[in-house]
Amino acid sequence: MRYVGRKPAPPLDRYADDLYCLFGDPGHRRRLLVPPMPSAHLMINLGDPVVLHDPSGERTPESLVDAWFLGIWTRRYVIEYGRHVNVVGVHLKPWGLAPFVDAPMGELRDRCVPADALWGSGIRGLRDRLADAATPSDRLAVIEAELLSRLADASPDERDPAQHAARRLESSWGSGTVAALTSETGLSSNRLASRFTSVVGVTPKRLARIYRFARVVLSVDAASPPAWADLAQTVGYFDQPHLINEFRDFTGRTPTDYLALRRRFPPEPSFPPDMGPMPAE
Repeated sequence: MRYVGRKPAPPLDRYADDLYCLFGDPGHRRRLLVPPMPSAHLMINLGDPVVLHDPSGERTPESLVDAWFLGIWTRRYVIEYGRHVNVVGVHLKPWGLAPFVDAPMGELRDRCVPADALWGSGIRGLRDRLADAATPSDRLAVIEAELLSRLADASPDERDPAQHAARRLESSWGSGTVAALTSETGLSSNRLASRFTSVVGVTPKRLARIYRFARVVLSVDAASPPAWADLAQTVGYFDQPHLINEFRDFTGRTPTDYLALRRRFPPEPSFPPDMGPMPAE
């Protein structure tokens, strides 16, 4: 499976981390376990159906065709690709989905929603234009133009206190305190949590947890195992046992198990999605 992606142009880069195309045979990436990560998602499927599984078994698998939005997730899930992958997607910042849909983000938390439920019939025209595009670069230009147009129509207020607080958590990798955020925004903790959940989908405390864990995952090199106690202190965990518990909660694995898996399936520098998701066994 190949990845072609890039950062979006301003001002879309304030709301999205990357635009990408995935295509080809998924190989060992056919089933991937995706831990909670600090992003929402737009995926437009031009290939075989993609199936979302709940590792806990509490939810029925969902077959995803055409296009869908994923809000920010607080639980891990497994994504299963078909034999022929052909996906165009956008990784949105935690606050990046709100300008594009008319719905509170809390209602999209831990959910995938068909894009036509939020964008109406317009999504079909976008999908057709993507299918007609000759190259991956052309497809990225098509999805970028669509989002830039919708962003201009939405005219989001970047001074929104929830967006400001979320950006602070992004820049600090979740090391800021809720007390500091309430002081900066001038909102009470309850009011900030309510506004934040509407714009992001989770509370500031939950997003901070997700950013801290993402920093751990991005810091780990399977070829040079880290000193877990030092890493825990660096990213803001109370101690190593807290880091281990967070690993189990987010991935279902211990850090040692995670390293063993990464040694078997090393992330490829040319395939950035390897840095979060991991092969599901």
